[in-house]
Amino acid sequence: MSKLVLFDFDGTLADTAPDMAVAANRLRERQGLPPLPFEALRGVTSQGARGFLRASLGIEPDHPDYEVHRQQFLADYAEHLTVLTRLFPGVPELLQALKTQGFRWGIVTNKVEYLALPIVRFLGLDDECAITVGGDTAGHPKPHPAPLFYAAEKTGFLPDQCIYIGDDERDILAGKAAGMPTIAAAYGYCEPAHAASWQADAVAHQVDELFDHIVRLV
Repeated sequence: MSKLVLFDFDGTLADTAPDMAVAANRLRERQGLPPLPFEALRGVTSQGARGFLRASLGIEPDHPDYEVHRQQFLADYAEHLTVLTRLFPGVPELLQALKTQGFRWGIVTNKVEYLALPIVRFLGLDDECAITVGGDTAGHPKPHPAPLFYAAEKTGFLPDQCIYIGDDERDILAGKAAGMPTIAAAYGYCEPAHAASWQADAVAHQVDELFDHIVRLV
């Protein structure tokens, strides 16, 4: 029986941090601040706009100007979605191996659809991807399990026929809540030591470790 492998996107399949960091530094430029080095921004990529606003401007959602800056960040990012973004090395080979072994695969991300879908197309993933679920697709973003249930239902799988892989603790929490085996992608935007504490069913420190973990878990 075929299985469905679901991936988080940012930090798991695609290295989107460079383009998002550009948008974060544009916010700083508008405030008359010098740009931050990429290393100071990369680690918050899986936290989306909230993480980048905290890292670049030091503001949280309770700040009175938070929403204005958030909308500006998203607008800047939308203009710079695919300039520097690339698949992580080894991902094309992984996806081909899954196809060869009869697996289907899809994407469940907290990135909203209007930002996620153009990147998926740019990276050439749309033809083989069974489904792309954005943070605004199923009514709740991760760590709520709704996006994972949605992906399984729309592709004709039961949750226990799916595996979820991600580089943020929210991914593992969502996968567990959905009753899916989980793999922590410790090569992504997380601290590897933190990933080991999430109690995922497996931890991959390199992309090329994922296939063996997937096969073992099914």
